[in-house]
Amino acid sequence: MTRQIGCLLLAAALCALTGCGGAAEVSSDGETSQAASSAVQTTQETEEIASSTQQVFAMDTYMTVTAYGDQAEAAVSAAVEEIQRLDALWSVGESDSEISILNDSGSILLSEETAELVERSLTLYQETEGAFDITIYPLMVEWGFTSGEYQVPTQERIDELLELVGSYKLEYDAETRQLTLPEGMAIDLGGIAKGYVSSHIMDVFEEYGVVSGMVSLGGNVQTYSTKTDGSLWRVGIENPDTTVEALSNVDYVGILSVEDKAVITSGGYERYFEEDGVTYHHILDPATGSSARSGLLSVTIVSEDGTLADGLSTSLFVMGKERALEYWAAHSDEFDAVLVEEDGSVTITGGLKDCFESDLDYTCVEN
Repeated sequence: MTRQIGCLLLAAALCALTGCGGAAEVSSDGETSQAASSAVQTTQETEEIASSTQQVFAMDTYMTVTAYGDQAEAAVSAAVEEIQRLDALWSVGESDSEISILNDSGSILLSEETAELVERSLTLYQETEGAFDITIYPLMVEWGFTSGEYQVPTQERIDELLELVGSYKLEYDAETRQLTLPEGMAIDLGGIAKGYVSSHIMDVFEEYGVVSGMVSLGGNVQTYSTKTDGSLWRVGIENPDTTVEALSNVDYVGILSVEDKAVITSGGYERYFEEDGVTYHHILDPATGSSARSGLLSVTIVSEDGTLADGLSTSLFVMGKERALEYWAAHSDEFDAVLVEEDGSVTITGGLKDCFESDLDYTCVEN
């Protein structure tokens, strides 16, 4: 039985919140495939409907592409080719990628797709007041999150590299698509690229007449239409920390029932190291140059726009709960969110109240 205790109004000032809760579990008649921070139920009745699934390693994660329809196999193959093409275009680990050439040379005429992603990144930088910043890359390198050779930089070194952070310093001409980096600066589109790719795959599915489909790019899930039987896709949000007492008895924070939506999660548990009893994770706060200490364990964004969802999952994690909910209140027509705090508290935004289920108590806020 599912219980519901109503949702609260999110006013200009955030009031004390009591919760609305529910209970659910992934149905046992289908298998659940798990990604880095989410899971999606993919088994469905597919009588006389062709299907195809391929897995590929790209953008530093394992990806799964599934499609249903007469041209499912061709659609999935085309999607995988696009994933590999865009990975080669933006990878900072490949010396001949467009981003690596830019970082090495300091200036480049961007391709249309790279320009589009850079422009989206610059817009998010402004709208999030710097919480999303593609120029954080030199600090990611210094901490060792790009190589796996982890270290804690001195505060002096962090301060030195913070001088190279700030997307407002980039020189970009939208008409010519020329991007120039001040000396010493470098960018990485990894915080938004997978969301762009998942949205792009939705366009590929449409081109090939796919009737139902799903992509899982690490912690990024995006669904195309409904499942073939007309039911909604059920996407699970992975428990970010089972050592937290309030989260100790569940595999998933909750289940989202969606169609034509991206469900993208960011959390410090995805990549981290420990030194002298302190945990350092890969989501750096551009204001401090160190791991974001926002009081959140994970942020899940639900939106029709995968690019936006990817960028905001990181941004809202950096912001922390209060600022994140304020940002949502100003942009509630664009996305919804699930916030998990360090004490295990779960908060969802109003647009999810009819599609989120959980074994945990949770708070729902409305605009």
